[in-house]
Amino acid sequence: MGASKAGETVYMIYKALTYGLSPLIHLHLRWRKFRGLEHPIRWPERLGRPSHRRPPGSLIWFHAVSLGEGMCVVPVIKRCVEQRPDLTVLMTTTTASAFEVLKPLLPCNVIYQFAPVDTPVAVNAFLEYWKPYALVLVENELWPNLVLGASANGVMLALINARMSIKSFNNWSRPVARLLASLMLSKFSLILPLSNIQAIHFQLLQASPLIINFSGDLKLGIEELVNMTNMEDLKENIAGRCVWMASSIHRGEEEVMLGVHRALMQKHPNILAIIVPRHPHFGREDLQKKGVNVALRSHGDSITSETSIYMVDTLGELKQFYRLTPIAVIGGSFLPGFTGHNISEAAAAGCAVLTGQHVGHFSNMVVAMQRLNTSSIMQVSGGLELEENLDKLLSSPEILEERRLAAKRAFHGLSNGVVENVWTLLQIHIFRNKPPSVISYNQCT
Repeated sequence: MGASKAGETVYMIYKALTYGLSPLIHLHLRWRKFRGLEHPIRWPERLGRPSHRRPPGSLIWFHAVSLGEGMCVVPVIKRCVEQRPDLTVLMTTTTASAFEVLKPLLPCNVIYQFAPVDTPVAVNAFLEYWKPYALVLVENELWPNLVLGASANGVMLALINARMSIKSFNNWSRPVARLLASLMLSKFSLILPLSNIQAIHFQLLQASPLIINFSGDLKLGIEELVNMTNMEDLKENIAGRCVWMASSIHRGEEEVMLGVHRALMQKHPNILAIIVPRHPHFGREDLQKKGVNVALRSHGDSITSETSIYMVDTLGELKQFYRLTPIAVIGGSFLPGFTGHNISEAAAAGCAVLTGQHVGHFSNMVVAMQRLNTSSIMQVSGGLELEENLDKLLSSPEILEERRLAAKRAFHGLSNGVVENVWTLLQIHIFRNKPPSVISYNQCT
């Protein structure tokens, strides 16, 4: 009881601070809008101002911070729409890039808004207008005003695909922060951690073992249906060439990939590298300075026999490109401090998958796939080992086919039933009672 009271005291201090800082946070949002980091028209949604009429009846709110988390929850949202047509589904994210990609993937009757910043005024305005029955958070979205404001208004809370990096865990484990974390986690009805280690992290922060369940990694539950109609011309252009792809490449990693590509050009003169940067802000100039011929997708450049690198500096096409290339190198993993990216999309497409050593929480996925088949994922220590493995794959169609098949089989072995598991647990813990058609809300004071 004492710890709970102490947590409430810490929260009141946090709430007062965020209330006092609200004007600065609003100015920061405007600055982000000016820099193109917020939606140019819909950015006021981040202040809790709606841009869509709320339909009558019960509403379920799914929230994911960005594109990766949003992609993995889309199948669950579709299942919710199919199984519970009596509910209105609201989805929120915080980034404009996620909005551009996710909006077309959602069922037409799902409402999409930007999530409010974690200030009392914005969160209260959002909750008062939308009046959700339940809030399903994805991965690591523990924001005090959001979680505790929703709980104070009787909103049921679930955290799915739950994870907490070592850095976040250490921050939340500090004496004062721990009290706030414990208070927030006590409000959840369901937590679905990615692994046993993640479950231990949440329990050490005082999450009840009774609400912790396991369902598998939702990032393995991605849908495999991909529209390839706009890729036919590109497919013809790269036919007959040795093709490999480096996806989700961060600043600094392009140097690694370029060094590898140059070495491979000496052995495979007709080689083509498809590079997909994580953030499409660096492009042709960065690589042309290195003396390579670059075609830029955003400019509509054609791939010619002289093209050495095809830069995909657009959003929302990664799945299509995985189906064009037999080899995928997953970036965000080749330099210290990086934490990797989702390998399952490449494996689902039947690519031979390679990644670096710095994979963060994706290590769970890497280990799980390698347990099913040691050939499914290749982890390399750096550029030299990456070059050696790519050369081997490009030189031997038999080894390449073996690696592609191993990745796809491992993906199917792990992904089977993940979405169904999550949906079943949500039904048991969140939808066990029929949601009320009208909810009375109180302002959090």
